[in-house]
Amino acid sequence: MVRGPHRRGFLDRRPGCRRRHGRARQDSDPVTALVVGLGRSGVALARFLRNRGDKVRVCDLKPAEKLREYISKLPAGCDLHLGGYDESVLRGCDEVYASPGVPWNAPLLKQARLKGLTVSSEMDLFFRYCPAPIVGITGTNGKTTTTALTAQILGRGRRPVLVGGNIGETVLDRLPAVTPDHWVVLELSSFQLETISRPRVHVAVVLNITPDHLDRHGSFKAYVDSKARLVEHQGAGDYAVLNGRDETCRQLAERTRAKVVWFDQQEPAPPMPIPGQHNLENALAAAAVGRIAGLADEQINEAVAGFEGVEHRLELVGKWNGVRWYNDSKATNPDAGRVALAAFAGEPLVLIAGGHGSGFDLKQWVGEIKERAAAVVLIGESAGLLEKELAGHPSLHRARDLDHAVELAAALAEPGGVVLLSPGYKSFDWFTSFEDRGRRFKDSVRRWNARRTA
Repeated sequence: MVRGPHRRGFLDRRPGCRRRHGRARQDSDPVTALVVGLGRSGVALARFLRNRGDKVRVCDLKPAEKLREYISKLPAGCDLHLGGYDESVLRGCDEVYASPGVPWNAPLLKQARLKGLTVSSEMDLFFRYCPAPIVGITGTNGKTTTTALTAQILGRGRRPVLVGGNIGETVLDRLPAVTPDHWVVLELSSFQLETISRPRVHVAVVLNITPDHLDRHGSFKAYVDSKARLVEHQGAGDYAVLNGRDETCRQLAERTRAKVVWFDQQEPAPPMPIPGQHNLENALAAAAVGRIAGLADEQINEAVAGFEGVEHRLELVGKWNGVRWYNDSKATNPDAGRVALAAFAGEPLVLIAGGHGSGFDLKQWVGEIKERAAAVVLIGESAGLLEKELAGHPSLHRARDLDHAVELAAALAEPGGVVLLSPGYKSFDWFTSFEDRGRRFKDSVRRWNARRTA
């Protein structure tokens, strides 16, 4: 029997009697749940919890005027604590739910655990109640493309497919529509994986693991451990789809009971229409999942051949005056920047790079920029550092803002060449997100070229 997610009696972690700040609480008592972080995930949590009958309190460090979009989507009756909070926001709460942007070791969450409160997340709730087999996809780079392509391949079969996680809409809102006959395909970040008490998936895909988010996880080992949770909770009847060309991924084979499938050994290779060796590897991983699901190679190849890519991942913005413009704003670390450069090997390339972040190992990326980029336009907080690292490059330029970067790149580009936004850094300097950075880049490119051709 499928558990009903909105029925209180089915809550796994709610015993018949528990303590609430010194007194016993019975199941008949109203439950007060605190949602920490008001974004898309926070709204989904608040809706789910209110539908379940809980009292909901929401806190966020941002003031109300910066959260209007999300406040308007909250269900009625939420108790809002915006513009900052302290430990007092926990008073009267029974459970705490953190949004993905909230560090799992944040002081407020530590205090909640010390008080004996359940600390959970949107994705934890989804895993707890999802009645369908889950394909979980993680890795440092390539997750979104592989998730979208996997969903497109599985869509060629007979079972309905739901796709979500770190891609698209929140999944908790859509849980009531999921049946045991579905495939659920989830892109899972390290931030999400660390919040799931039991991330059991039928098919786990780990594409690659290189240093990233070390400011959040503290060390590369901790980052790897967060990714490894996806395969560690699998059983003998499950599948771990791993990259045999990635040393860290190979080591994960020793940390799972699942049947290991090396996607780099999959044959035949599907006809991936998106440029880059890394995208071919993404297609091989997605094809491996399709074969596990029982799809024929003909079905897989048809799905891959029709794949149009994903926004902000080597996305073709357009071609003007013989120059192709690409938006790779999702390249938020140097390794992602390297694979983007490799996709245009041998072509005249103007690279727009730079952004927010620190602690990256820049050596290999910088070396490949010097080798492959005919010209470089630097943006964001890291522009000064990259200017020093790239000293000696024959065509190095620094932009005042994104529009100026597009103007400089247009002047530097050659007919038959490429302009590539692939920052290699996070976006939280000039922009609110990598999506904001990518969309503003596309707008600027289109406006600039419209003026030139008018």
